[in-house]
Amino acid sequence: MTIEEMKQRKLQKGYSYAQISELSGVPLGTVQKIFSGETERPRYATLQALEQVLKSEDTNMVLNDSMVYSYGSPLEKNPGAYTIADYFTIPDEIRVELIDGAIYDMAAPDFEHQKIVGEIYRQIANYILENNVQCEAGISPIDVRLDCDDRTMVQPDLLILFDHEKIQNGKVFGAPDFVLEVISPSTKRKDYFKKLEKYENAGVREYWILDPYKKQLLVFFFEGDIYAQRYDLTQPVALHIYGGALQISFDHILKWCSRM
Repeated sequence: MTIEEMKQRKLQKGYSYAQISELSGVPLGTVQKIFSGETERPRYATLQALEQVLKSEDTNMVLNDSMVYSYGSPLEKNPGAYTIADYFTIPDEIRVELIDGAIYDMAAPDFEHQKIVGEIYRQIANYILENNVQCEAGISPIDVRLDCDDRTMVQPDLLILFDHEKIQNGKVFGAPDFVLEVISPSTKRKDYFKKLEKYENAGVREYWILDPYKKQLLVFFFEGDIYAQRYDLTQPVALHIYGGALQISFDHILKWCSRM
């Protein structure tokens, strides 16, 4: 793939330089110099890393028509045409998400992933109880009908909700106030791009993406002046939705990240 072809793919996918950097592992400054033409002869390995990001499709949209049909869907459908009704025909033991009418496989989280989510939940739950904060926190699997339509149902790793009326029959209808996703190699494209856009548009106030492999945290506070901030997990990080009153410690989490 030539650099011109990469530029075209970047436009088609709507990727920012920062997003390409996150997915490829190429430093942001290097990405910018290559696409601007400042670096005329990039290293082959760098170009290969960029090409892998730009040429790839959404590989975790794995449930095809015949698979969903066998689970009881009455009609064969094209990707993007699935609904909540199709979502509920899939057996509970098969974890999936429905995003804009497309069904995405969710591989079972590994042991360290669950420990990370559980530790962050523990700190949040303790804060809520000790300070009598009127909100609810929950961890996956919880169905979230994000747009309150029939085309999207997600299962965030962790969520916080201030509006109790959004909880109906054990499910969440509408946007949580806070969402955390701990990414894996198979979900990072979905978490960095699809879910980032979906959560912001739906009205999520704060979105954390924790990458245990890079030992870093991206914080998106959609109500603030600074759109995104990056942390290296060596210091506590404050939740904006609590006005900074709760800071999450990553002391134990850093050790678990080293095992992944």
